[in-house]
Amino acid sequence: MAACGSQGSLRGALRWHLLLLLLILAVFCFACEACKSVIFRTPSHLEADKMIGKVNLKECLQSADVTRLSDPDFRVLDDGSVFTTREVVLTDEKRSFTILLSDTKRQMQKDITVLLKHQKKVPRKRHTKEPVLRRAKRRWAPIPCSMQENSLGPFPLLLQQVQSDAAQNYTIFYSIRGRGVDQEPLDLFFIDKHTGNLYCTKPVDREQYEVFDLVASASTVDGYSADSSLPLPIRVEDENDNHPFFTESTYNFEILESSRLGSTVGVVCAMDRDEPDTLHTLLKYSILEQTPRSPGFFSVHPRKGVITLASHSLDREVVDKYTLIMKVQDMDGQNFGLMNTSTCLITVKDANDNVPTFRQNTYEVSVEENTFNVEILRLPIEDKDLINTENWRANFTILKGNEKGHFKISTDKATNEGVLYVIKPLNYEENQRLILEIGVSNEAPLTRETVSRSATSRAVVTVRVQDQDEGPECHPPTQYVRIRENSEVGLKINGYQAYDPETKSGSGLRYKKLHDPKGWINIDERSGSIVTSKILDREAMSPKNVVYNITVMAIDRDGKSCTGTLAVNIEDVNDNAPEMVQNYITVCKPKMAYTDISAVDSDEAVNGPPFSFSLANTSPDINKIWTLSHVNDTAARLSYRSNAYFQEYDVPIIVKDRAGQSATRTVRINLCDCVHPTQCRAASRSGGVRLGPWAILAILLGVALLCCVLLTLVCGVVGTRKDKRFPEDLAQQNLIISNTEAPGDDRVCSANGFMTQSVNNSSQGFCGTLGSGVKPGGQETFEMTKGGHQTLDSCRGGGHHHTLGSCRGGHLEVDNCRYVYSDWHNFTQPRLGDKLHLYNQNEDNIRSADYVLPYNYEGRGSPAGSVGCCSEKQEEEGLDFLNNLEPKFTALAEACMKR
Repeated sequence: MAACGSQGSLRGALRWHLLLLLLILAVFCFACEACKSVIFRTPSHLEADKMIGKVNLKECLQSADVTRLSDPDFRVLDDGSVFTTREVVLTDEKRSFTILLSDTKRQMQKDITVLLKHQKKVPRKRHTKEPVLRRAKRRWAPIPCSMQENSLGPFPLLLQQVQSDAAQNYTIFYSIRGRGVDQEPLDLFFIDKHTGNLYCTKPVDREQYEVFDLVASASTVDGYSADSSLPLPIRVEDENDNHPFFTESTYNFEILESSRLGSTVGVVCAMDRDEPDTLHTLLKYSILEQTPRSPGFFSVHPRKGVITLASHSLDREVVDKYTLIMKVQDMDGQNFGLMNTSTCLITVKDANDNVPTFRQNTYEVSVEENTFNVEILRLPIEDKDLINTENWRANFTILKGNEKGHFKISTDKATNEGVLYVIKPLNYEENQRLILEIGVSNEAPLTRETVSRSATSRAVVTVRVQDQDEGPECHPPTQYVRIRENSEVGLKINGYQAYDPETKSGSGLRYKKLHDPKGWINIDERSGSIVTSKILDREAMSPKNVVYNITVMAIDRDGKSCTGTLAVNIEDVNDNAPEMVQNYITVCKPKMAYTDISAVDSDEAVNGPPFSFSLANTSPDINKIWTLSHVNDTAARLSYRSNAYFQEYDVPIIVKDRAGQSATRTVRINLCDCVHPTQCRAASRSGGVRLGPWAILAILLGVALLCCVLLTLVCGVVGTRKDKRFPEDLAQQNLIISNTEAPGDDRVCSANGFMTQSVNNSSQGFCGTLGSGVKPGGQETFEMTKGGHQTLDSCRGGGHHHTLGSCRGGHLEVDNCRYVYSDWHNFTQPRLGDKLHLYNQNEDNIRSADYVLPYNYEGRGSPAGSVGCCSEKQEEEGLDFLNNLEPKFTALAEACMKR
């Protein structure tokens, strides 16, 4: 057999303490109430830290806060689980102990009796005939053995003895092997090979080695194994030699100051290296110290380490940080348990639990009238919440007194003050004093508790308006008058009226007109009355049917002024007859059997449609061909009869408005043989191009050429009679004067005053005396002498077309102004060449064959000289009359049109 060694004097001291505790409990139990006893069926041998059962503690005393046991060999947890604290052997059939429950607040105690029972096996009586069974003796077996952690010795310390039954017959030698013998830690255990005593050589730390699994062997002297190897586990019993420790040396938590009772602040956690699920590792948390000390706002759960809020009066404005010294102790917090501490820093976060308040309940301020966009008052407030947070920043509101929007209030972000502004001008005459009620709140909403116990802070601001000489007032800014259209000039009616706000009167004011679009109105400077300076025409206004606005200025004695608008509503008079919309209409016969005509009236609707249309009593032919029928209020239908010819008709139509104002309007209608009116217009354009102005001009030039030929013949006859011969070589020059009577004649114009039109850029005609002679060297000199009373300018016609008769009449005087032929040649030759080049080309710069070609030489003795396309360029702009020639020129135009 094997026996365990003694555990030392520690257990004896522990027993004395427990006995003393039992005596104390016995004293208290006189007033205890016993609960229902509990019976556990257990084996006779109980290992350490083994659960033997569970007791319902809540059923006995639910409010118990202290739990004690009468037997130190057992412990009970909060949930009622009962464990052994060490190895227990039940020598008796029964063993009992008491669990004492205490409520210190209510001074109540109850106890529960726990009874442990084990049954011995009752030998069954053997029948006489049954054979006797005999058990063979076990030679050796492992004996449970343990050793105390950190044992104090003395060493070597006897743990147990190992014996083999073979030692009765043989000399046996014992040996061991395993960790602690031939494995690390070496030489911790040894065995006496003769006696089998097992020894430990030094203290052992359980946290390093919990169990040593040794193997024992027994052999004879000759080395024969007397028994098989014996497993020999040695368990190191835990000793509470490790202090519990927190996972962090300093914990940092935050909590909102408005948090409710029981709110979680944070969780602390501790650990213990001792054997789990024993009293050595049963930790209990507590708050050892709080700074500031009072009041106590926090509590901690003894098992879980959860820190919670234990008071309603947490206020950041009083204390914003707390320091807790947290304590953790093993042995379920008993006094002899080991402990450790940690620091917990709790920061109280701000909540909007303080209402912003004004420093004053009433304020008074003065402001001049007519001022605006100026600061008039600052309203400071107080708020205990955290500065520069939404719980501290203020929002101001004008609750009453600002119905007309004269004021606004904002927040100065730097000082958190309310700034009151005037944003619209105040009028002293309307109100001398205004009372504003201003409220303040925070950006963040108040907490529920604060809302229930506090009201919004308010302040009353009295604003006094100071009087100011502000000049006249033009109110209303727009005033209206009515004037009848076409009223006589000088009509006087009431005009714009301003007033002095101080006197409520308009006396002493002067009026001035600033803007009058058409100058129809004059204003009396003293009374402001208006006088018509012209006849008012409603239809001349732009846009129509809109009032005629005049800008007026009113000025007081001090020179201060205001401006207003006088809106003149001009009443319409039926002074305009209806006007036809169409003046020229193309009707395709027989495609179009009629055409619709319409009219408009610039008068108002009361003097406008419906219109009545009728044919004027003019030509019977028109009435036989055309008829009118009603279409609507502003249109009529003009139809023709089948016997109408293709031509243009001038149809006079009488149009009358509803008030009887009428007018006769002529509509030209082109009755055309076409499918669409555009075809007639295209044909007209095509014909117009063929009968161009230059074609007609060619016709006129041809006629003029014939007239010139006749004139030269007459002049030639006269020259022959006078025996004056025209120089033969003169015809070969670049310019031949066609009105020369004979060479050497001093007179160019006869008594009748005939004129030859010059061809130059200035389009000037001239009359005068022309002399010519033959100079030495063959150069001929032409002398042009201007007339005295009739100059070159006097030969200009009213238009661009000059006749021969335009130069007739008057006495011509000769002066000494002479020009040689070379000067005349140099002046006219470049200009005539350019004109001839341009007039011989059409629009595409191609030489045209239908223009009149120049004739440089007509032959010997021709009185006409040279005639070509040398008309003035300015005549191009005066040929519009050719488009309106009578039909008699149609045949001539067809002959001259371009093919």
